Amino acid sequence: MDTVPVEGTWRHAPFAAEIEDGMIYGRGAQDMKSASIQHLEAVRGLIAKGKRLKRTVHLSFMPDEEKGGEQGMREFLKTEAYRRLNVGFALDEGLSNAGEEYLVFNGEKTKWQMKIVCTGKAGHGSMLLPDNSGEKVRHIINSFMELRDKYRHQLVDDSSLTIGDITTINLTKLEGGTLTNIVPEKFTATFDIRLATTVNHELFERMINRWCKEAGSGVTVEFEAKDPHVSPTRMDESNAYWIAMKGAFESMSIPIIQRTMPATTDARFLRAHCPALNFTPMRRVPPMPHQSDERLPLRVFVEGIQVYENILLAVANV
Repeated sequence: MDTVPVEGTWRHAPFAAEIEDGMIYGRGAQDMKSASIQHLEAVRGLIAKGKRLKRTVHLSFMPDEEKGGEQGMREFLKTEAYRRLNVGFALDEGLSNAGEEYLVFNGEKTKWQMKIVCTGKAGHGSMLLPDNSGEKVRHIINSFMELRDKYRHQLVDDSSLTIGDITTINLTKLEGGTLTNIVPEKFTATFDIRLATTVNHELFERMINRWCKEAGSGVTVEFEAKDPHVSPTRMDESNAYWIAMKGAFESMSIPIIQRTMPATTDARFLRAHCPALNFTPMRRVPPMPHQSDERLPLRVFVEGIQVYENILLAVANV
């Protein structure tokens, strides 16, 4: 099962799962080997207790998720093997919460990643040539950053919003040029955009195309990723699985908070086929995915196994 690469300085070997002072250290301790092992332990616990469920529980361990899942879950969902599973409900990974509540996510922002290619007239660095690629890329960057600033202020000004509720825009790569005294023919700006669930995709793309036209001739968009809009899973009386899952939380006296997932997971592919929720039983834990010395308290890991047992009993007996 994939994780992101190991970077930075670690106190413990990142793939040893060493325990010190009640903490499990390792890449994947929070994202996402912990929940995968909890799934296995929960199923093993139910079998050991002789529990019989009305519905079959399938466990999937997918490759490629950290690279986007396009060659993992997305391709699997096209197969006859998936169709035969007759899946009615899915649980995928969530995030930890430093507070007392568990976080349950019913939708995800849509991932759009794109290159804006700005071409112009090449020449000597001492000249003021027309049709300048630098001027064009400046207009593009300014347009994206001004919109980014608008969304950032919305998040700061409204305490009811979380990062999952707003569109995020980030300039992640800027490429172009060879020598200091040569005006380059091309600059490329790469953006990582995660669209909020309320955004109209057609209007947003139309806006980007307008910016490119305003920047000048020879400015084009190349999408590296362009996920479609997928509606969030309903968390109301119409979703019997959610009602069962909610009842399990209530029986354990564990408070929950519903949110929109700020990043992307394999659930975005599943959600187009069946109801899907993102949840990992990690509370009273600061989020540390992808960080150096990623770690999870042992007590939280053990508690999560029992939580999954109770949830599986509930949703698999709907």
